[in-house]
Amino acid sequence: VQLQASGGGTVQAGGSLKLSCAASEFASSRYAVGWFRQAPGKGPEFVAAIPRHNQNGLYEDSVKGRFTVSRDLTENTVYLQMNSLIPEDTAVYSCAASSRIIFSSLGSWSMYDYWGLGTLVTVSS
Repeated sequence: VQLQASGGGTVQAGGSLKLSCAASEFASSRYAVGWFRQAPGKGPEFVAAIPRHNQNGLYEDSVKGRFTVSRDLTENTVYLQMNSLIPEDTAVYSCAASSRIIFSSLGSWSMYDYWGLGTLVTVSS
């Protein structure tokens, strides 16, 4: 499974960005997809995930109500819509996928099987 993350950029605080994670295998919902971010000098942080065979996203507390993860089977893509961005959201965002991960492990980056290259999100104040 080859993942391609895109959509990063520079935006002012309060703005929005929509990240995409594409893979041919995403034509079905059998893959759970997680989004993680890593800020300079920090370890990977869970952001959001969409479980296998489910459209209900799971979110880290600091992004609840601001970020939305969704799946488009026709586009073979999982999206992360990010609204009301704040400077603390600045990081490299990466997507990961697994066809066997259980719900309770969605927030653990090490439990995913496939990773894509990250895309940089910079939020200026």
